[in-house]
Amino acid sequence: MSNLDNFSQSHVDILKRTDYIDPALYKEFAVKSGLREAGGQGVLAGLTNISKIVATKNVDGQNVPCDGELWYRGYKINGLVQNLGNELGFEKIAYLLIFGVLPNDDELAEFKNVLGEARRLPAHFTRDIIMKAPTGDIMKSMMRSILAYSYYDHNALDTSVGNSLRQCIELIATFPMFAAYAYHAYNHYKKGGSMYIHMPDPKLSAAENLLSLLRPDRKYTPLEAKVLDTALLLHMEHGGGNNSSFTTRVVTSAGSDTYSTMTAAMASLKGSRHGGANLKFISMMGDIREHVNDWYDRDEVAAYIQKIVNKEAFDRTGLVYGMGHAVYTLSDPRELILKEYVRRLVREKGCFDADFALHENIEAVAPEIIAKARNMVRPPAPNVDFYSGAVYYMLGVPPSFYTAIFAIARIVGWTAHRLEELTTSKKIIRPAYKSIMKPAE
Repeated sequence: MSNLDNFSQSHVDILKRTDYIDPALYKEFAVKSGLREAGGQGVLAGLTNISKIVATKNVDGQNVPCDGELWYRGYKINGLVQNLGNELGFEKIAYLLIFGVLPNDDELAEFKNVLGEARRLPAHFTRDIIMKAPTGDIMKSMMRSILAYSYYDHNALDTSVGNSLRQCIELIATFPMFAAYAYHAYNHYKKGGSMYIHMPDPKLSAAENLLSLLRPDRKYTPLEAKVLDTALLLHMEHGGGNNSSFTTRVVTSAGSDTYSTMTAAMASLKGSRHGGANLKFISMMGDIREHVNDWYDRDEVAAYIQKIVNKEAFDRTGLVYGMGHAVYTLSDPRELILKEYVRRLVREKGCFDADFALHENIEAVAPEIIAKARNMVRPPAPNVDFYSGAVYYMLGVPPSFYTAIFAIARIVGWTAHRLEELTTSKKIIRPAYKSIMKPAE
């Protein structure tokens, strides 16, 4: 270890003593820890036209938990997905979130054309920026690419609404390339595998291009594209209070440029308590597959989930990842939608019946086991990670790429929030912190 390593490790105890704050003080000074109310709901910090999350309904003057609802610009997500039918809807729903209205045929065609033309990188960008710094942390590689991309922008620091819109659309278009090329560079230079640098097809949708960029043979079925497309549009947006969208608004309010803002949002999303949580779920599922012999046996599955909850198995935290949500209580609408698409994918592929049975058995037994262990009034419901992980697994997407898919979708929501913040707010977001510092003796 270096002197700096030794110094840092030897001073951890000092930091723990000087930086520790008694949780009781939060209650004493009425400070909302994590910007959360006592019941877990977020502190009201702003207004938005972009999306809405519903987890409770007013019944006789009281808020009562209800099945979760997610709304985009006045439309329930369930209705949007249903109305799309077999159409790939990433571009249409992206237009809705950014501009506030569903596009007509001409507007959608123009938007798709603009995105298609923007799906290109500057000369030598892939070689000089992505391939020369391969890493298994795809999100970190993407963050590097975002900042590097700004050097090719003739008007990078202009924060006007029109220029910011142009920049955001270019990033929406190029995110799949940032991610796919980063994965292939890592797979080649660090893992000794083959490297494929496919060019995107401007005529294809975001989901089709992503599958084409990732796969060596560029092939995919219509259902695979539809399932991935659905996963992307379900991850596009989730209220202004989620950590990465709030980060977008905070950095935007400071007057920062688009590239810095999106890099900050990415830093938030890659955290293990936010978008990075899906990696924990995948890791847990791998552990369950290894230790449960019969995935169809609900009793055996329940016995192992009980061990996880008792901190006797997996990572010894007692957490069953994919269960529970900060906002939704009874159900996560995104999880319910994805489950049906996973079912269709299982039928098409014909080789994931046992995996799907395992997911269904965990979904059936885990909530009650968790509720009983923690004396919860209501069992936790599965969240979107529970079946999005299954989608990516069945599509053959490498685990290191899962959070990147989240980012490829969520940048649409970040775009909407950046533009709304630029349009409506003239103040920097600056909450207060209560100082409990004592004078030095």
